Amino acid sequence: MRTASITRNTSETAIAVELNLDGTGAYSVATGIGFLDHMLEQLSRHSLIDLTVKIDGDLHIDQHHTTEDSGIAIGEALAKALGDKKGITRYGHAYAPMDETLTRVALDISGRPWTVWKVDLKGPRLGEWDTELIEHWFQSFAQAAGITLHVENLYGTNQHHIVESCYKGLARALRTAVEIDPRKADSIPSTKGML
Repeated sequence: MRTASITRNTSETAIAVELNLDGTGAYSVATGIGFLDHMLEQLSRHSLIDLTVKIDGDLHIDQHHTTEDSGIAIGEALAKALGDKKGITRYGHAYAPMDETLTRVALDISGRPWTVWKVDLKGPRLGEWDTELIEHWFQSFAQAAGITLHVENLYGTNQHHIVESCYKGLARALRTAVEIDPRKADSIPSTKGML
């Protein structure tokens, strides 16, 4: 099974993540930030990646460390579960509509982390979550996972819908990219022979 467990303890956060790439989208998420929990639940459900996340963070200071470290830990778990990446589809993309909103996400499990974020969030918060941290979550996740990630909100007005479409787009793109290609199940999807 392609699974991973990550424990990450710093002076700012204590995190435990369990991930199963070949799951059913089952989740148990407790970050202490309600809207982040909601987004990670969407990520799990729509990627079919089972995800357990438990964080005890320094929320009495602010949400930055919890947001950043959750992205790092989930990204590390994804990279660990992928192992040598043998047989994966590697690329994934998705258009994620949500009411008036449409977001496009494309990714490459390349081993070359990069994030392009073209999402304009107008308000300072979603629930209690600082919206400036949302881009940072995606950057932290992509860096730790070793993926090239492009997220572009094409249009939309409701911030909740915009952010949720970003996470659902990521989920659907990941679902495709981590799948085993039955025609190439024993090979690395790169002419270099490694990712």
